[in-house]
Amino acid sequence: MCQYSSIWGAASDWHLVHLGSRAVGGAGLVMVEATAVEPRGRISPQDMGLWDDKHIEGLASITGFLHDQGAISGIQLAHAGRKACTRRPWDGGQPIKRDEGAWQPVGPSAIPFSEGYQVPHELSESEIADIVEEFRKATHRACVAGFKLIEVHAAHGYLLHSFLSPLSNKRTDKYGGSLENRMRLPLQVATVVRKEIPDHMPLFMRISASDWAEGGWDLDQSVSLAKKLSRAGVDLVDCSSGGLAAHAKIEAGPGYQVPFADTVKREAAIKTAAVGMITSPKQADEIIKSGKADLVFLARELLRDPYWPMHAAKELDCKVEWPQQYSRAQT
Repeated sequence: MCQYSSIWGAASDWHLVHLGSRAVGGAGLVMVEATAVEPRGRISPQDMGLWDDKHIEGLASITGFLHDQGAISGIQLAHAGRKACTRRPWDGGQPIKRDEGAWQPVGPSAIPFSEGYQVPHELSESEIADIVEEFRKATHRACVAGFKLIEVHAAHGYLLHSFLSPLSNKRTDKYGGSLENRMRLPLQVATVVRKEIPDHMPLFMRISASDWAEGGWDLDQSVSLAKKLSRAGVDLVDCSSGGLAAHAKIEAGPGYQVPFADTVKREAAIKTAAVGMITSPKQADEIIKSGKADLVFLARELLRDPYWPMHAAKELDCKVEWPQQYSRAQT
């Protein structure tokens, strides 16, 4: 979950404590928030970044602590695309105005996300190639910082998702039109990231399996993408949804996105992660035991309770290692 607490992309003490406490609490994998591969790819001015070697040191201290607690460190590499340049949620979340330091968002086509958002600059083919290279360089820095897993963010209406959806991509070149063309950029990014990381390192991609909007990206197209991602060396598809169409009508409820992970897993023969309103240990356990997904990712629930894994282990009568410093409270 974005913390909106960085200064020019750099990790801070807040991030060390925030992420570290989830590892102390027993999480098996701790994923660093959406991290911009270039400055204009930030959602807000306070987003985490990995576009500069100067960002490595702060992240390295975090990965070291996570590993010391027995957790795997992951990082989500992202580009906000046409949804960039907004205020933090607690500052209203609205687009920043030009006289307030706004920068120019970019996208596949000159179509704004919603009313009040800037019209994005339509990327040229050479500019698209530059962004692919920024993903590669950010991946290299992530490896230097000690991360053990990379996730490419291609969901929630951000840049890669906006290339996938026909609602936001009206291009007529090799990056638009057909499904094959609309999938080209996410597949290019997956390919360069896979080549940059060691063979043993897991590579995930987060997708929105549906735009929840007529004429948009849908589950069938997600299955087609997942099959190609598997051939490109992606190990797991993290199945979220929505975020691209401001008018989308999402039928939310407990575990409402789990069927996406289940379908992609079965039809594309690739590992998946389930997300979205998963709050109880038994609910998470059932998803895994039934084979609907291979991982469960928790977001808001871990904001509410950093020690959720410890509590879940007790409820499910299984063992999670507690830090020795906390062992007196275990019984």
